[in-house]
Order: sequence, then structure tokens, then C-alpha cells
Amino acid sequence: MIRIAIVGDIGSGKSHISKLFNYPIFNADLEVAKIYKTNKQCFKDLKKKIPEYFSSFPIKKEEIIKAIVDNEKNLKKITKIVHPEIRKKLNIFLKNNKKEEAVILDIPLLLENRLNQKGDIIIFIQSKKTEVIKRLKKRNNLSLDLLNKFKKIQLSVSYKKKKSHYIIKNNFTNKSAKINIKKILKKIL
Repeated sequence: MIRIAIVGDIGSGKSHISKLFNYPIFNADLEVAKIYKTNKQCFKDLKKKIPEYFSSFPIKKEEIIKAIVDNEKNLKKITKIVHPEIRKKLNIFLKNNKKEEAVILDIPLLLENRLNQKGDIIIFIQSKKTEVIKRLKKRNNLSLDLLNKFKKIQLSVSYKKKKSHYIIKNNFTNKSAKINIKKILKKIL
């Protein structure tokens, strides 16, 4: 099984591009949302660490956002609780898909959390800043303040680009992205 990791800046279209590969996808953002809705232990741990932000189960996205915006240190506390759960889910996903030709890893903090392995194919998604800003404005609850706090815990875009084997320029039209994906898959499969 080939592990294809998709990296890039916030709002660059990583999840959209991931779907175009037509292989099983591990989407860390979706898994985090599921954890907030279903994992009572995660809620208890967060309530214990930063009680003033979490009222009742399930965890609400607004509570997470408020905790991060109010105090930058809360992001690290949240991450320490949630990321081990993501690792477990990733391991289950990989085990369940071990017979697949390839899997797609859509994990925003893949390199930051050292979730990549030596044989991974890393693909950087590059998008025009104007398009990214336009897309981010459409997202609910994503203030500039919150965006800047997330960027602080991420490696630089230039570092991610340097670590990548391939670059896909995402102009948000499927045609050019599909052509690039086809070329990449031809080389790696």
C-alpha cells in the first residue's frame, strides 16, 4: 500500500484534491469532528484541563474556538488530548485498508506531528492566496485571529513544499487537478 499524504496551507483545497484520487481517504478534520461528537473521555479530559470552556457533551465547535481565541495555550492543551485519538483512528484506517493499492492521508498537521513515514509520497497543494482568502471567508467561525493561532503551530508553507515530492497547483477546477493526479499516479504506481 502506498501512502499518499496531502499537505498545504489552510484553505488550499487539500480535502477537495484528496477526493479526486479515488482512493480511501483518512480525513483528520472529519475524524476530529467525530471525536468531539462521540468521545466522552475526550470531553472529560478537556473539561478537566480547561473547565471554563466546556459545558456539556458533545463538545461544540464554538467552545473549542472560544478556548483557542481566548488563550493560545489552550490550543496545545486541546491538541495533546485530541491527537492521540487521531493517531489511534489513523492506525485503524491503515489496518482496514492494508490491501488497497494506495490510501490518501488528508492530515493538516501530518509533518508537524511526525505522522509521515519514510516511504510516504507527499504532495503539496498550492493555491493562489486570493483564492484561499476567498474560501476561508466562506468558512463559519474562522476569524483572522483564529487563523493566525493555527498558523503558529504549523510548519511554514515553504518547508512543506520543500519536503514534498510533487506539487499540484489547485486553481479550483477539477480538470487541471485531475490531469496532475493522473501524471503523479502513473509515476508512483
